[in-house]
Amino acid sequence: MRVDFSQEQFKVAIATSVIVFGFDGENLKILLSKKVGTPFEDAWIIPSSVVNTDEETSFVAKELLNRITGRNDWLLEKLNGFADLYRNPIGRVINIAYYCTVRLDHDLEDNLTREKYTWVNVNDIPSLAFDHNEIVIYAKERLKRRVKRRPIGFSLLPQEFTMYNIQRLYECALTKAFDKRNFRRKLLKSQLLIDTGNMVRSSLKAKRPSRLYMFDEKKYKTLSLKGYDFVYQ
Repeated sequence: MRVDFSQEQFKVAIATSVIVFGFDGENLKILLSKKVGTPFEDAWIIPSSVVNTDEETSFVAKELLNRITGRNDWLLEKLNGFADLYRNPIGRVINIAYYCTVRLDHDLEDNLTREKYTWVNVNDIPSLAFDHNEIVIYAKERLKRRVKRRPIGFSLLPQEFTMYNIQRLYECALTKAFDKRNFRRKLLKSQLLIDTGNMVRSSLKAKRPSRLYMFDEKKYKTLSLKGYDFVYQ
């Protein structure tokens, strides 16, 4: 079978976007920014960049993430290609999208402020330019599948965290509530967690301090490779 392209058919632009998930201990969030220039001036968009003809989409996505966060060691995963004919009103643009999960800290927040990016709760995503709402929905579904088969907390939670934090993370990612007793029993049974011996009072209203846990990194890496079935009721 012969497949040839004319010069006119090569006149297609390529872009890449990165869905950045973060967790503040209470809510799962996605990073957004405001569009500069036409089309859709000042509309909300997910972080995006043009891909030049001599560049790999993965390289541009990593550079974009480095510029946004000030770090280049985040793990990126390709989502999908988005190529609807009229997704960009100016011309044909194919978007190769990625997603990643990041751990929030003060240095990251300072960099995001300088770059003028904003965290938005995953349940409160506004109307976005282009087909970016569709890309966000796709990324949320991918994250949901990953949560069911791979531990994701290491890249989203701080080094030490409470049981409430990790249960809340899974509830946000899977969009469902879990019975506290069953969730904690199954999580402890997985042997993923180490009791640090430290305690923290989660709020001024808390009656008693909560235990702080950390991940058993060796066990975590093993389960990340082998996978498992985390089903909580």
